[in-house]
Amino acid sequence: MNTPAPTVLIVEDDADIRRLVGDLLRQDAYAVETAEDATAMDDVLARVHPDLIILDQMLPGEDGLAICRRIRTRDSVPILMLTAKSDEIDRVLGLEMGADDYVVKPFGPRELLARVRALLRRANGPQALAAASRRYAFDRFVVDLDARSLATLDGEAVSLTTAEFDLLSCLVQQPRRVLTRDQILDRIRGRSAEPFDRTVDMLVSRLRKKLDTASPGANLVTTVRNNGYLFTATVKPVT
Repeated sequence: MNTPAPTVLIVEDDADIRRLVGDLLRQDAYAVETAEDATAMDDVLARVHPDLIILDQMLPGEDGLAICRRIRTRDSVPILMLTAKSDEIDRVLGLEMGADDYVVKPFGPRELLARVRALLRRANGPQALAAASRRYAFDRFVVDLDARSLATLDGEAVSLTTAEFDLLSCLVQQPRRVLTRDQILDRIRGRSAEPFDRTVDMLVSRLRKKLDTASPGANLVTTVRNNGYLFTATVKPVT
């Protein structure tokens, strides 16, 4: 049986960009849905659950940042933010609202496709070809790196975005070791990463909040001044 093509929802008010990006994705064998604003997007989401959303930051009515924040209250679908602004603060805002990655306009088709592929690859996770489980326990949590799931020891699921889970996976596999921002970026975003320190800072902040909510006072991710971040938990394999 053939695997269905991943579905990408493009939310972009510029008809030319919407058409060009849609054509580019279809040529790369993706299924494509489009919407010009938040209302049209909600209509699409009522009938389709996309594998990834490409979201323009500057939309009429409800803008991309507000939409991103709203989606994140109920869904961890990967979000790739498009922005015409190259200032760091604009990218930080997108990450704070829950975006997993961003592309600055104007962008090249190869860059966009590379970002889409990377996000979908990270969201789907590696295929579990080996018999050994990649489940680990730490503090009050159990993480399954193959199923890309995090839960408390009581069985309560903890919802993480694609980027947040990538960060947690990186930390869990290298506990009690100081990792620089560059090392973390390289591990979670590979060669597509840019030297943008606040990307890691925002992800760490978001992950901390979610871990602290489920395990108050655990302080699992600490900042090592002028060096990076340290995952303080003892990590044990779950057999």
